[in-house]
Amino acid sequence: MLQLILGYLGLGLVLALAGIGSSIGTTTAGNAAEGALKKKPEGSGTYMVLSALPATQGIYGFVAFFMLLSKMKEAPEMGLVIFGVGACVGLVCMLSAIRQGQVCANGIVGVSQGHDVFTNTLIYAALPEFYAILGLVGALMV
Repeated sequence: MLQLILGYLGLGLVLALAGIGSSIGTTTAGNAAEGALKKKPEGSGTYMVLSALPATQGIYGFVAFFMLLSKMKEAPEMGLVIFGVGACVGLVCMLSAIRQGQVCANGIVGVSQGHDVFTNTLIYAALPEFYAILGLVGALMV
């Protein structure tokens, strides 16, 4: 019974933490975009792309949730493993999304100030995303 409870708690954590991180990351970048629109409204497309990037970690958490859910249904005795994996992947996705949102916010500010940093910002923002992808891959290997 404890295995089952821990397994479902792990499923909740992967979904919740990834979603929380994505919401914080997208609003961090979105706040910068709102300020940037006042200074340079013609950059709104660029701001929107950069603001949306941290949302992908929430998607990774959603995918990990469904993959781990199927494992949980197949083997409920793996509850402790699923708890550990869910908590770890959720944390990685959450922190990755928050930090990616900060990178994107800085890029948005740079673009609004007239600097040509959109491409560089996309590259820098892909770096924290890589770790969320690794977390998802790890969850899929369970």
